[in-house]
Amino acid sequence: MENTTHRSIQIPPNTSGKAVDLDYSVTAVNEEEAIKTFKRACKRLLNPPVWKEISGFFSATFHLENSVESSPQRLAMEGDYLRINIPGPGNTAGDGYDWVQVVGITEYEDAGIGEFSLELRPSINPAKPAEGIAHFFKEGASSTFIIRRNGNVVTASYHGRNEVPNVEDVSLGDKVRNTIVATGARAGISELQWAALMKGILEKEL
Repeated sequence: MENTTHRSIQIPPNTSGKAVDLDYSVTAVNEEEAIKTFKRACKRLLNPPVWKEISGFFSATFHLENSVESSPQRLAMEGDYLRINIPGPGNTAGDGYDWVQVVGITEYEDAGIGEFSLELRPSINPAKPAEGIAHFFKEGASSTFIIRRNGNVVTASYHGRNEVPNVEDVSLGDKVRNTIVATGARAGISELQWAALMKGILEKEL
């Protein structure tokens, strides 16, 4: 599959495993309201601890960390980690959690158009780097979130790439667990969460 380009924002190509593309749009009454919706959505995208509240009861919980402190009181930055608590058995390499890292934050603006993206990739547990990737998808998978404003229309989209279960160089317990969770995700369970997040980022009252 070829790269998908959103103005200045590029989505990684899908070379193996599953690709997922979801989007949700709202139309504001005027450009001023569209700009407000766009800016609010960008801020929410950089605030993973509120994602569960936005997405609903069955969502995973996202906790922001960096290499220096747990729960920094700020929005996400490149290099930060997200500790993910998924309902069900945990990942032993991740101390019971799945981990991703913020590898890219991109912003683009032009007359009547605004775009903002956040890219996450499976990562190590920063407390146990020798354990390898602590996520149910293997290294090479990615999640790209894009907020785009075109005039009065604001769209939130999710793009998952190279979704392959992480079953190599992990413990037997994690191999079984990662297979189960990844199979559920690839069957569409994670799509329900991301679809709810895209809608909530644009519409949910906090």
